[in-house]
Amino acid sequence: MAKTETLEDFYRQKFNWLPENLQKDIGHFNVFRTEDCSGPGKAPVRYSRRDYYKIALIRGRNAYHYADRSIEVNGSTLLFFSPLVPYTFERLTDDNSGFFCIFKDAFFDERLRGGIRDMPMFQPGSKPGYELNAEQEKVISGIFEKMLEEIGSDYTYKYDLIRNYVTEMIHYALKMQPAETLYHHADANSRITAVFTELLERQFPIESPEQRFSLRSARDFAEELSVHVNHLNRAIRLTTGKTTSAHIFERLATEAKALLRHTNWNISEISYCLGFEDPAHFNHFFKKQTSLTPSAFRA
Repeated sequence: MAKTETLEDFYRQKFNWLPENLQKDIGHFNVFRTEDCSGPGKAPVRYSRRDYYKIALIRGRNAYHYADRSIEVNGSTLLFFSPLVPYTFERLTDDNSGFFCIFKDAFFDERLRGGIRDMPMFQPGSKPGYELNAEQEKVISGIFEKMLEEIGSDYTYKYDLIRNYVTEMIHYALKMQPAETLYHHADANSRITAVFTELLERQFPIESPEQRFSLRSARDFAEELSVHVNHLNRAIRLTTGKTTSAHIFERLATEAKALLRHTNWNISEISYCLGFEDPAHFNHFFKKQTSLTPSAFRA
């Protein structure tokens, strides 16, 4: 799997230049038309994580590969990608167009409830894509047009205004979901679960066969969090309805599928980096999680 793409990588690959003070501006923001960043001579979008957030409006027939999922869309789709999840795009026709913006979480600081990373569409396992009808597409494209106009202006407070535009787009998408799925009460059990999830996700992506998944059991996580393993298990089950082990196994299976699909590593290498001492144990685990052997899944 490709290494995590930085903002510096993005600008070098797409434009062969870097914005001024990019290294200093940890809250960096920029917005583009898709047509200006694709086509002959432009670097393809690699399957990898980024160290920045991305919101995109894509038009036409496309496929996006997100974690272990591959989803084909036709029409207008609003997409949200976070630094936690690897992804790539595949354009299936030549008549694609759209917009996208990129930014670091510091661009928002604490201006959104809980911070940008806690918004539902940026959570691991969330729904990244929202299909838009003609009216919805008009609203979202209008917001992107306003961001493009504003970023080229000399208005002193333009980034405050742009933050409002991005926030408007986020809430527009959230209103397309049932309200009861958006927020959960932040009690002690929820906080423990959130920290557990962050620790779990921090071990990914696996970027080389030498990297190893180390926190493999509920006890490993409990020690890292300085809580009793029973307390951790109870909090996670009450919050999610699933066991700690189930979360770990599901995430391992997701990464295994991504590695099988997007790397040319052999199964022994994938088995090793996911923490299995014996490929036979990995085969048994993968088949139990997916009903397929690793070789059958890759075929």
